[in-house]
Amino acid sequence: MEQPAAGNANVQQDIDYVKIFKIVLSRWYWVASSVIIALIVAYIYLWYTPEIFSTSASLKFDEKRSEISELLNVRNVYDRTNKMQSEQFVIRSRDVLNNAIGSLDYKISYYLKGRVRTSDIYPQKPLDIAIIEQDSLDFTQALFEYEPINANTFKLSHLENGQEVSKNYQHGQIISVPGIKFKINNSTFSKGNNAIYCFKFNTKRSFLGRISSGLNMSETKGTNILTLSQTDNNPYFATDILNAILRSYVSYDRSQKTISATQTIKFIDTLQQNMSKVVKASGSQLEQFKVNNKVLDISAAGQDVMKKLTDLETEKNTLNLQGIFINQLEKEIVGNKNLNAINYNLQGITDPMLASLLTQYNTILLKREEALATYKASSDVVQQIDKQIIDIKAAFVSNAQSQRQKNQKTIAFLDQQIASIKQTFNTIPKAERDLINLQSSFEINQKVYSYLSEKKLEAQISKAAVTPGATIVDFALYNPTPIAPVHKKTYLSALMIGLIAGIGLIFLVRMLNPFIYDKETIESLTNIPIIGVIRKYQDAIDEDNRQILSIKNPKSLFAESVRSVRTNLSFLASEKTSKIVCITSEISGEGKSFTTVNLASTLSLIDKKVIVIAADLRRSKLHHTFKVNNLKGLSSYLSNQAQLSDVMFPTEVENLTFIPAGPVPPNPSELLYSDKMKNLLEELTLSYDFVIVDSAPVGLVSDAIPLIRMADVNLFVIRSGVSRYQAASVPERLSKEFNLSNIAIILNAFDNDILHSRYYTTNYTGSYYANYYYYSDYSNTGYGGGYYSDEPGKKWWEFWKRK
Repeated sequence: MEQPAAGNANVQQDIDYVKIFKIVLSRWYWVASSVIIALIVAYIYLWYTPEIFSTSASLKFDEKRSEISELLNVRNVYDRTNKMQSEQFVIRSRDVLNNAIGSLDYKISYYLKGRVRTSDIYPQKPLDIAIIEQDSLDFTQALFEYEPINANTFKLSHLENGQEVSKNYQHGQIISVPGIKFKINNSTFSKGNNAIYCFKFNTKRSFLGRISSGLNMSETKGTNILTLSQTDNNPYFATDILNAILRSYVSYDRSQKTISATQTIKFIDTLQQNMSKVVKASGSQLEQFKVNNKVLDISAAGQDVMKKLTDLETEKNTLNLQGIFINQLEKEIVGNKNLNAINYNLQGITDPMLASLLTQYNTILLKREEALATYKASSDVVQQIDKQIIDIKAAFVSNAQSQRQKNQKTIAFLDQQIASIKQTFNTIPKAERDLINLQSSFEINQKVYSYLSEKKLEAQISKAAVTPGATIVDFALYNPTPIAPVHKKTYLSALMIGLIAGIGLIFLVRMLNPFIYDKETIESLTNIPIIGVIRKYQDAIDEDNRQILSIKNPKSLFAESVRSVRTNLSFLASEKTSKIVCITSEISGEGKSFTTVNLASTLSLIDKKVIVIAADLRRSKLHHTFKVNNLKGLSSYLSNQAQLSDVMFPTEVENLTFIPAGPVPPNPSELLYSDKMKNLLEELTLSYDFVIVDSAPVGLVSDAIPLIRMADVNLFVIRSGVSRYQAASVPERLSKEFNLSNIAIILNAFDNDILHSRYYTTNYTGSYYANYYYYSDYSNTGYGGGYYSDEPGKKWWEFWKRK
């Protein structure tokens, strides 16, 4: 990536992944702490979170046909459209689930109270509880806590009306609570067993939510296999209830399929009872006529007429029966306000369209029942289903009307043929004609009765031939392995989250960091050159002489870094034999006085005569460093209250003289702007090689401005980890505002913190170093790579070694 840099140069920046790794490694304890915290959170999560178990089973859907149904070609009449989806609704229905719950011992649930949570211990029954009397609808379902006191006594606690009720009882004593009476016959007391058990009384409804939330079903693509799974906190309960649901569904499915045949048989029985009386009456009339008229037989012509008449009348009566059946069915559908399923075997009785509509009607009723288990009757889902029911009712009424009209046309046609046949009666003798009428009526009634008997027999055979539409392929098996939470996966996730959080924290701190830490940051923010970097002092600091550190330990890296700045300073204003050096900073606390003292002391060591002026007339503390009285100083001299000789003090350092700031004047800016201050500097340059002025911070007051303009060299101090980004722009602003070309930056207290170092390498082209001819190369000072290390040759993994 090419980007312009200071000094008419181009900068080629490349990501240094090794440096990124070192940045992360520099705060390895942050990452380690994040990982440890994440693992502790995972441990607590696993401790408090109950385990969830799962078991599975499978059903195969295939409409089985028994041998009877194969021989007699009997169809299974209870068929559903969209089989797999509709059967899932059936499995989740209240009837199936309630029957499944009823097959288990559901009336009392037992729990074990732990320090963290109370666990379901089904199928264990630690207590022998006998229910004496129970209100089937309204009884307390609070959780009872059983705590044995001794072999005969126990304490029972529960909530009643929001208040905790505790009472001691004897074993076998009748306990009365709202809606139920019971007694506990046994004791769990023992010296080594201090377990506290809990129990509660249930209804079937108590388990519906628990079962429905854990029951899941999925279709195996391309097959008729339905896989069912049950999740629960108790693996034994999950296994037992899933197997119970399978059995309940198969039983429910078969019972539903036999309802249509049963209702059809009942309806035909009603018609047969009436038809039986008619057959008996017509048979009696026929016999009586034969006896009275002594007629024994009918002629061949009469038999032929009678056969045709009988066939037509039989067909007419059959159509009338179908009309009765259709009317009855239409009446039940239209008047079905309770929306109960209507199951009739319509095969061979009505139009196939009516049978299809009836099947659709029953399927939608089942779907509505399932929807009501989740939604209210006023919800959009139920309202849409109700609209579908209304549409199917209207379609059924329309098709029933069409069927009746069709039957009526057929009956009218049969009446015409019957009337035509009866006209031939005129050629037959009256006695034989009357006999034909009676014989025909008898045979017609007998055939209709036989027709009903045949349909009843078909319905009975169909009922006997019904088999469940599903087969249990695999029953659920007990699975002791929890599916959640998985310990290994949880700890692995915690480890990854800890690593990501720790590394993310490192880069977040870097991103949110508002401070300057290294020279590269300064170079990216300003064009002003950097004269040098003063290393952070690593040894213990003497409180009595905490600023003159370059002399105290001359072989330290700190002292060497100060000497490097001293060397570079000699190149600035090299044409002058005596230099005025003004040292300032943006705000206080950035180390300008510290830099002043140590730079002056190192200059004095090379036989340079140096004088330090404490020109911060508001808050100077340099007199403490040099142990000089501050009663007289620069302010006294500039205000004509003292002579120059009165404010110049020698120091313990050879060739170093000090002028304190003096008492705080009311007009420090005016004093520093005076000609006397200018004359003082000119006078001092005649006697000293370096006149170092410690001025006030330029970011707080304007006292330093006249001194900056009078100085030969201006040094702007930026402290690593203390100065903010905007501090780097101050010297460039001063340079432009006052047309200065003699200003440079010193980076103070550099500690080589890798966390805040740049993670890209910079390759310079062009004349980038044209303005940096006086910048020292760290490699000449033995620091290596441009950065100071704690000790030459010491590696990061040897941090434990002493200096």
